[in-house]
Amino acid sequence: MKDQSLWYLENIDVTGIFCPNKMGEFRKGHDPKTFKSGEYVYLPEEYSDSIFFITKGRVKIGTYSDSGKEITKAILGPGEVFGELALIGEEKRRDFAVAMEETETCYVKSNQMKTMFRDYNGLTLFMMNIIGKRVLKMEKRLESLVFKDSRTRIIEFLKELATEKGQRVGYEMLVRNFITHQEIANLTATSRQTVTTVLNDLRNQNIITFNRKRLLIRDMEKLV
Repeated sequence: MKDQSLWYLENIDVTGIFCPNKMGEFRKGHDPKTFKSGEYVYLPEEYSDSIFFITKGRVKIGTYSDSGKEITKAILGPGEVFGELALIGEEKRRDFAVAMEETETCYVKSNQMKTMFRDYNGLTLFMMNIIGKRVLKMEKRLESLVFKDSRTRIIEFLKELATEKGQRVGYEMLVRNFITHQEIANLTATSRQTVTTVLNDLRNQNIITFNRKRLLIRDMEKLV
């Protein structure tokens, strides 16, 4: 399946912009940063002044409720950007970003990014696409919370995951680096027990197979 990361869809070399040292150039102070699994890239209330680009690994974006419960907003992988709200007036981070495994990122300061909009054709559209698509995704999640039951939300998440991150293998869809049941629960506003029940039911029907490392959907049409 074609890579669904936004940078792939646009005719712009985002890797060269965020990681010039990888392209034989050099930008002082912008060497790639590596984060260990479980290490935070940033936390709520920290100063918001950089936009990050993932070259390796995965990052979870989330926030905490008043009661301290973790709310997962997105899980991002190589070729994706986060921290973009720094461009539209966010002074302090509202979310946290944490590495889910060893992760390498490049970053650009927000004031530099604004200058780059003039130097790189398509960069403004690229960032508008990121912000716009994430707003639409959050609106879709809100509608699901209001109008759909837990099972439907979990199944729709699996379909979306396969569409965005999956690889077609014959008639089947393979998703590598499958996330935990708790992470699915956080993304779908359900419980870990409910996620486990739904996944086991789908596995018993031979619609999916899964383990800690991958998800295989045998038939997307039967995933209902």
